[in-house]
Amino acid sequence: MSMPLATPSSPQSIPEGRNPAAVLHGVHDVRIEERAVPSPAPHEVLVEIGAVGICGSDVHYYEHGRIGDFVLTSPMVIGHESAGRVVGVGDDVDPARLDQLVALEPGIPCKGCGECREGRYNLCPEVKFFATPPVDGSIARYVTLDAQFAHPAPEILDAEQAAMAEPVSVGVWACRKAGVSVGDRVLITGAGPVGLFAAQAARAFGARSVTLTDLNEHRLAIADDLGFQTVPGGAEIPGEHDVLFECSGAAPAFAAGVRSLARAGRAVVIGMGAQTLPLEVFALQGRELSISGVFRYANCYPAALELISSGGVDVRPVITHRFRLDETEEALTLAGRDPQALKAVVAP
Repeated sequence: MSMPLATPSSPQSIPEGRNPAAVLHGVHDVRIEERAVPSPAPHEVLVEIGAVGICGSDVHYYEHGRIGDFVLTSPMVIGHESAGRVVGVGDDVDPARLDQLVALEPGIPCKGCGECREGRYNLCPEVKFFATPPVDGSIARYVTLDAQFAHPAPEILDAEQAAMAEPVSVGVWACRKAGVSVGDRVLITGAGPVGLFAAQAARAFGARSVTLTDLNEHRLAIADDLGFQTVPGGAEIPGEHDVLFECSGAAPAFAAGVRSLARAGRAVVIGMGAQTLPLEVFALQGRELSISGVFRYANCYPAALELISSGGVDVRPVITHRFRLDETEEALTLAGRDPQALKAVVAP
């Protein structure tokens, strides 16, 4: 269903003890429960959530109760693609941030380990990431977050658009990992939300051409409307490409994409699905290909918000469905019901 997003209340009207949240108890078991309104620590902000996007990882936890080594063993609030307004600040946070629309970067690192000191805080072994067991997520009316990771959104954006800074950041990080620059020919296998956002990011980074493949004709139609070249899944991919973004999580798509890479081509694996991927060693060596994985992102939110606000990335065609908080389970099962669905957003 579709509905307008609610306008967060002013800081003076925070209801005590009213904090409904979507809590995942186990496989296919989501319950709407009341949680206490959290109090921000000295370095934190309290945010009234305006929008939360549903990610494939949320669906995976709902369907399987785990992703790799991350296993749901106790009830957990779901959701991590979120934005809202600051309605409370900790003692060490500037009160001027009250009523600020912010995009919530969901992973808070330890800030002290070697990975953090090297700027790779997405690889911090102690990172606390929304809706990754046992850390609660953000499909709730109120959440607290380290103020450094509550990124001010440009005034032109609403909460729904700002929440998309999370998946757009994945595209930005992929572009940086692959070194996408002016004149590159980019191939993206998988035209879901991340693939469509990564395609737009690659174009903004200067790619000469961006081609998307997918088995879903509706997704390719959206890509076509956004001005990209498209190839139906299973068809021969024409030409050579400098960069491959594998966003489908399908082993055959990865194999086909690698075959299309030019000499010294760069492949970035984004999609999660297949446990193993085929790799032709002769192609890897003979063409000196580079293959990299991506795990979330680091230092990408400001760029993602700038791309969204400037129009470099248009998130609106990707957001296809909206739900209330009490309809979270419908949002989580949407993809299985509607093949034309792309991104669902919940408005707590």
